[in-house]
Amino acid sequence: MLEGWFLYFILFWVVFLVASFAIGGFFMFRKFLKRFPKEDGKSDLDWEEHYVNETIHLWGDDEKKMLNELVTPVPELFRDVAKQKIAGKIGELALNERAVAITQELVIKGYILATPKRDHKFLRKKLDEMHIEVTPYEHLF
Repeated sequence: MLEGWFLYFILFWVVFLVASFAIGGFFMFRKFLKRFPKEDGKSDLDWEEHYVNETIHLWGDDEKKMLNELVTPVPELFRDVAKQKIAGKIGELALNERAVAITQELVIKGYILATPKRDHKFLRKKLDEMHIEVTPYEHLF
């Protein structure tokens, strides 16, 4: 029979493993849903990739640096995924507006629209550090 500290160790280990599997499964399921095709036959990730590929030639060095600077609050592990999602939204906006180049305004608009509301306070802080006025974008927040 299990007694003493060994019982608590086993119980802790069981809870830890179940929690780890649950967290990992949650993120894998979210990724699966993003990869799942919609009515038009393309998934969310396919559309992101499409918009990035269609507008890759419109990006300038300054806009790339600005996007890299804006995603610095994102943890390193998720930064590439966040940049892909945001760049996809910026590309979508650029194609919808028939832009000839990606501008600072498009980068900020795309960032606001691609990120959840809880991350907007970090964006406001970052834009303030970069000395960029946020009043033209208030309606997007």
